Amino acid sequence: MAETEVAITPSELPSAAENSYIIRPNFKDKFKPAIVKDAIQEVVTEHLKGKDYDPEQAPAWCKAITEAVKEKVKSLGMDRYKLAVNVVIGEQRGQGIKVGCRCFWDSDTDNYAQHLYMNESMFCLATAFGVFFY
Repeated sequence: MAETEVAITPSELPSAAENSYIIRPNFKDKFKPAIVKDAIQEVVTEHLKGKDYDPEQAPAWCKAITEAVKEKVKSLGMDRYKLAVNVVIGEQRGQGIKVGCRCFWDSDTDNYAQHLYMNESMFCLATAFGVFFY
């Protein structure tokens, strides 16, 4: 039984097999907080406009807003970013609230955007974190 070797040139390889070794995004592909903030604002306003706080519905609203923000940000073309979206909805009674987060990331490539929506009966804080996937 004879074996034959076939040499494949690099130009014949499929593009998925090629290593890119990209460790920084191009400027046009970076996470842009201003654009993401506008997307978050649009989604949150669309979901909560004209609604009053309802403790029974708030968890479902959080989940729906989270998924919608994630899909909207993905559609902006930031393909190499892992996204984490956090939404907090609470009743508005004049109280204060503090929300904090800690992240270990590369300040050159990673970033976040947030939007605070408030009406007379509730507040909603939506935050999207974009972490570049090396």
